[in-house]
Amino acid sequence: MSSDQTRAAILTAAETLWAERSFGEVTMRDIVSSAGVNLAAVNYHFGSKDELLAELFVSRTTVLNRERFAELKAAEEAGGGQPSVTAILNALVGPPLRWCLSPDHQRSAAARFMTRASVETVPPIKKIVDREFRHLQRFATALCKALPGRDEVDVYWGLHFALAMIRQTVTDSERLRKLSGGLCDTSDTDDIIRRIVTIAAGALVGNATAMPARAQRKSG
Repeated sequence: MSSDQTRAAILTAAETLWAERSFGEVTMRDIVSSAGVNLAAVNYHFGSKDELLAELFVSRTTVLNRERFAELKAAEEAGGGQPSVTAILNALVGPPLRWCLSPDHQRSAAARFMTRASVETVPPIKKIVDREFRHLQRFATALCKALPGRDEVDVYWGLHFALAMIRQTVTDSERLRKLSGGLCDTSDTDDIIRRIVTIAAGALVGNATAMPARAQRKSG
């Protein structure tokens, strides 16, 4: 295999294994055996298992965020540069949920890997999540522009809660199905997206819950 083919084989093998088993359970020996390469090749291309995991996570989130940005750009163009809050949130919420929950994608190794990455907060992934947030700033800026009368603090909290709903839905939809006795159809991805967007938009656009001003809280 060429160097590029070896690198691709390692990434594919690692993703397939991590789609099935926890990050801690999969060993370097498992990865090299599945990829048909030797340990030296993994060390040469990635350095360590943590670095391999980090690179795979970054590559997948890059594709995911590219889809988000494409939808946000389309919303901006459709809105004449002024997309609605709902359109912005659809661009934020839709791609990750379609990736992880849609019947067309959820069985793929990539979707199962990303679902596991949402559940297992291992250090290599947490470092990236804590460090890389520029893609979210684009959505925060768009929301602030769409809500000129809203306190920026409320917008950032609203964005945070929308992201939390995505993560909770991806990682715990089966519990919701059981809790509701099957009333909540967790296989209807479009309905899930609509519900999250509706709730998040309502929280951002609706009247703010009466809260003491920050100055008042400090003086209290």
